[in-house]
Amino acid sequence: MFEKILIANRGEIALRVHRACKEMGIETVAIHSTADSDAMHVRLADESVCIGPPPARESYLNIPAILSAATIAGVDAIHPGYGFLSENARFAELVEEHGFTFIGPTPQHIRMMGDKIVAKQTAEKLGLPLVPGSPGPVESLDEVKALGEKIGYPVLVKAVAGGGGRGMKVIDSADAAEEAFTLARQEATAAFGNGSVYVEKYLGRPRHIEIQILADTHGNCVHLGERDCSLQRRHQKVLEETPSPALNRETRERIGDLAATAIGKMGYRGAGTLEFLYQDGEFYFIEMNTRLQVEHPITEAITGIDLVREQIRIAAGAPLGFTQADVKFSGHAIECRVNAENPETFVPCPGLVTDYHPPGGLGVRVDSGLYTGYRMPPYYDSLVAKLIVSGGNRNECLMRLRRALGEYVIGGIETTIPLHQRIIAQQEFVDGEYNIHWLERLVGLKK
Repeated sequence: MFEKILIANRGEIALRVHRACKEMGIETVAIHSTADSDAMHVRLADESVCIGPPPARESYLNIPAILSAATIAGVDAIHPGYGFLSENARFAELVEEHGFTFIGPTPQHIRMMGDKIVAKQTAEKLGLPLVPGSPGPVESLDEVKALGEKIGYPVLVKAVAGGGGRGMKVIDSADAAEEAFTLARQEATAAFGNGSVYVEKYLGRPRHIEIQILADTHGNCVHLGERDCSLQRRHQKVLEETPSPALNRETRERIGDLAATAIGKMGYRGAGTLEFLYQDGEFYFIEMNTRLQVEHPITEAITGIDLVREQIRIAAGAPLGFTQADVKFSGHAIECRVNAENPETFVPCPGLVTDYHPPGGLGVRVDSGLYTGYRMPPYYDSLVAKLIVSGGNRNECLMRLRRALGEYVIGGIETTIPLHQRIIAQQEFVDGEYNIHWLERLVGLKK
């Protein structure tokens, strides 16, 4: 097992990885920008190294600085968390070339699933169902219109190297194709340096269902059930729950087994998530995330399996300590992403945290690096906390979540706690009757 791990991230996920390491008897090294000198993960780590100024490109995305920090600290391995360099295949390669272990998949698999076209082609070969669409990038407006006629409007133009909704446009008719196609390519080029786009059928009322998998280097692969991530705003997840209210036991087992079998065929290692759209009883593969997900705690809550611990064990060469038959699902769990944003306009609100009191009690977990007196910097993602609540069933979980949100105090900055209170008060949400467009209609982004 590793003796010392460098955590190549910041905020709540860096703190989450630190905690798993300490419970395994592993020393931790925190990296940080000058803006994060007082961050909680820096305070708690065994060692810390400042790697640059506040802009992410000069610190958390600065590969030479991170590798230098790892060398100086004498670590065995590097955990990338999520975001930043977690799905950067070149970073994974360089980590290994410099003699460290990358706690994640192989660079080959990161690169394969990072290209949306290659990912879809791979998924098809592995037997996963796909949304009807183009087999590869589309190069011209005529191709877009031909596909629209073939599979039926509306269609969705998506960036090959995309994510987070950037480079993504809906086309309702042939007349609207030119503007959407041009804008999607421009956005993709600006965001990813790659203007290639592809086209797929636009589903009007799908759920967003993802399957968590774990695979070791000994040929073992299991799934840990699904997460319903349909509550989104501008393609960004806001609240997730497991199990999904939309699936029954038979459907759940079917898609879980299909996902685990496919990943097993790939020879994948580590944690990964297969994401699907689900509508009218059918699943459609959309992408795979080759990293830990923000919403991983709800899976931990209903399985009792520490995903970060398993990532570390797998990277160290250990086999999974359980089989699919050993995985037991118990109860229900919901995660609310708490962002430092105005709950109505969603404008980021960094600043000084004057009061901080997280909720507690049975079945309540808070992943956060906040504390009273902490000044949230304006340079990074606005996520400041994750409230994870679990219960014996969905109703118990909802009642507990309502209580926990009412207890949560974050003073000095605006947060999206009121938005979550509004969401769980809606009868449609209580009934589990929502899809990926529901939240945007609630907050007035779509009529």
